[in-house]
Amino acid sequence: MPDQVILLVDDEPAQRLVLAGFLRKRGFEVVQAGTSEDALAVLSARTIDLVLTDLRMPGASGIDLLEGARRINPEVPVIVMTAFGTVASAVEAMKRGAADYLTKPIDLEELDVLIARTLERRALVAENRELRRQLESRHRLAGLETANARMAEAINTAARAAGSRATILIRGESGTGKELLARAIHYASPRARGPLVAVNVAALPDTLLESELFGHERGAFTGADREHRGRFELADGGSLFLDEIGDLPRTTQVKLLRVLQEQAFERLGGTRTLRVDVRVLAATNRDLEGMVARGEFRDDLYYRLNVVSIEVPPLRERREDIPALIEHFLKRFADENQSPPKEISREAMDLLLKYPYPGNVRELENLVHRAVVLSRGPTITAADLPVHLARVGRAGTAAAGTPFVERVSEFERSLIVEALERAGGVQTRAARELGMSERHLRYKLKKYKLTADS
Repeated sequence: MPDQVILLVDDEPAQRLVLAGFLRKRGFEVVQAGTSEDALAVLSARTIDLVLTDLRMPGASGIDLLEGARRINPEVPVIVMTAFGTVASAVEAMKRGAADYLTKPIDLEELDVLIARTLERRALVAENRELRRQLESRHRLAGLETANARMAEAINTAARAAGSRATILIRGESGTGKELLARAIHYASPRARGPLVAVNVAALPDTLLESELFGHERGAFTGADREHRGRFELADGGSLFLDEIGDLPRTTQVKLLRVLQEQAFERLGGTRTLRVDVRVLAATNRDLEGMVARGEFRDDLYYRLNVVSIEVPPLRERREDIPALIEHFLKRFADENQSPPKEISREAMDLLLKYPYPGNVRELENLVHRAVVLSRGPTITAADLPVHLARVGRAGTAAAGTPFVERVSEFERSLIVEALERAGGVQTRAARELGMSERHLRYKLKKYKLTADS
């Protein structure tokens, strides 16, 4: 690792000589300057890890240097040195952004400790910033770069709406990446440093949903032996993602409407009104307009949720994105398994391109993950993919005259039947294998007039 560079600024040559010698013995590279003007020229010309400067100098002062340094590079820490009688000036420098100060005559051991502490703090801040950048980059980029016009429109709408406080409703089939888009919106918003709390409405029983969202007081119901903070409280200052909002019971819809209107609610069993600052992002794969017409979803809540609407197209309608998604998943799963990235053969790619993906991006992700785990060599072949992909290719050729949507429905029905057979008719296991919620599976069973033992 190269030596860290300290810029030493003092108008007294003797003081610079002593301090520079000490710092070099401690392993630092030292650049010297006798005036603030010279120091600013150095800062503009090269990378500096820390500035150590006297406060009182002819011409521009150490305060002037501090302000100039912050304009050039606000991440460079500045330690100021001052005479004992002018400590107030050092305190003023810290108010303006100095990392710390030392009084003259300089105690070299104190200087050593102070520099080490300042550089350690700077490294920690830089590490945290990089971790946040990687986190935000992962949420922003994974699966969101597209060559499809409709998907690009969805991403552009999300980007424009991210900086606002508006509630956003994300629509699309299961597995299209609605939660991924919601996370991208949160991390691109002014709330990025706040929490992002996700709730799958369909995964919670109606009896627990209200408690999970709004919390409960001790004794609110049998088994409530302690106070419980709900998801709205946990999301205060950030965003709350409500997935499968179409499954929200009517009784809970009223309370959610009030939170959206007033940012206020009471815990279950409580009388104290709690106020929060939460931005709601919601998602659904259901026809909310039809539900409103049938009286299954409140129209006033629908309008509150549907301020900005974003439609995420299914993967079968954005096939041009499949190769890039495969490449992304190959790299990701290789990294997770600490193995070299794998390639994919032309035959395997052809099967993956022809497949209709009733489970959308989530299903593609599962297929690639399975292939990475099971393939024996550096290249994924057609033999590493499930056999039903090959059947789809043959069926697609044989049924060329059949409308595409009908062919997809027929294949989706057969997949559900096969999953139920493998699961012994247990819907929970079949839903998990298919990558959908049990409630969504029940909807599909009703749609295709299937029973668990079909």
